[in-house]
Amino acid sequence: MSAEASGSSGRNVVTVSGSAASSSSHVGEEKAGRSLVGSKYVKLNVGGTLHYTTVQTLTKEDSLLRSICDGSTEVTIDSEGWVVLDRCGRHFSLVLNFLRDGTVPLPENTRELEEVLKEAQYYRLQGLVQHCLTTLQKRRDVCRGCHIPMITSAKEEQRMIATCRKPVVKLQNNRGNNKYSYTSNSDDNLLKNIELFDKLGLRFNGRVLFIKDVLGDEICCWSFYGEGRKIAEVCCTSIVYATEKKQTKVEFPEARIFEETLNILIYENGRGSGSGGMALLESGGVSSTGVGQSEEEGAGAGGGDRRVRRIHVRRHIMHDERGHGQQTVYKD
Repeated sequence: MSAEASGSSGRNVVTVSGSAASSSSHVGEEKAGRSLVGSKYVKLNVGGTLHYTTVQTLTKEDSLLRSICDGSTEVTIDSEGWVVLDRCGRHFSLVLNFLRDGTVPLPENTRELEEVLKEAQYYRLQGLVQHCLTTLQKRRDVCRGCHIPMITSAKEEQRMIATCRKPVVKLQNNRGNNKYSYTSNSDDNLLKNIELFDKLGLRFNGRVLFIKDVLGDEICCWSFYGEGRKIAEVCCTSIVYATEKKQTKVEFPEARIFEETLNILIYENGRGSGSGGMALLESGGVSSTGVGQSEEEGAGAGGGDRRVRRIHVRRHIMHDERGHGQQTVYKD
């Protein structure tokens, strides 16, 4: 079989010609094993998707595509000069872009990334194979590191907190644990608390253990633990006494929650045992608007008394809703 270069505007494209082409016209394709290096452009039909590229691109790396171009791997060329590759063409553009640029953005979807890896392995593109493997490993590490346990019993919670070497942040979230209707913004604020919990979990991945509790009595409450004991608590719910009925209000004290998360890092790697760490924690900070703060005594691990900062939104709110100029009275 012989191959000749032809094309418009001086472009060379590998096609089948001569006696080989005429003898194979009844089947519409021919096997070609000759080198394509003398050509400039190549037409590729990959699983029905058509690509027009250069031999220079295909031969950049030692791969199956290079062996196709230099003739060491036999390929099928159809009657119109398309080199036919019996592979899915969905990710072949990504393969070509990797050859052109030396790197390429990979799909966010893990399944698609694994498909790209399969194609890279088939074409023996070791650079792309390694790029895919490294990205997959990083994503798996992140997923493992950001695994958030769900509390199923009080004993499990106590054991988890007592044995954990890292600081612990727990979000108790039980929307159904409510006897009254919610105020208009409560659902949004509840979602904001959950979103903040997820963001903090990603940001402090590996440094803090984040756990969720959907069985507790509180509707929305944050707890912060260091060295196996509770250091602080931020409760985000309050009862609103309206003119006709009580309502439950959920707050979103974002600044205070973030502050307590930073404070709990003092207990990272056992650094909170010293007096300096305790002094900094017990100095507290400026409370967010609408947030009350109190401290309660608790027995420490060493037998001494240690304080737990309990930060609550105002627990009882009475609204006088008669006309304009309404006033809000807080009752502690």
